Amino acid sequence: MATGVIKAGACGFTINVKAESGDGHKVKLEISSDCPNYQKIAAELVDAFEEIFKKLHMGKVYEAFAKHSPHPSCPGVSGIMKSIEVAAGLALPQNASISVTKE
Repeated sequence: MATGVIKAGACGFTINVKAESGDGHKVKLEISSDCPNYQKIAAELVDAFEEIFKKLHMGKVYEAFAKHSPHPSCPGVSGIMKSIEVAAGLALPQNASISVTKE
């Protein structure tokens, strides 16, 4: 099982992701968040290979995100995709981060 904890930024919301795969293809997602938009993004069984190798914004995760989130720059969707990759054995579990400053 892969777990992801995404701190979304200025909104202060956190997205928690659990991704589990028994065969390296099908990945069951559990998504919980204090963000009301992510509460609407349904956790569903997805084909990890189809999600990861589709063109940007073409998979089921991106479709659900586009439908329910008014913030296109939210890093939550990237965290979900990374969790799917790790659960499917297609990526190593490494931290990623975004640091934004204004000068």
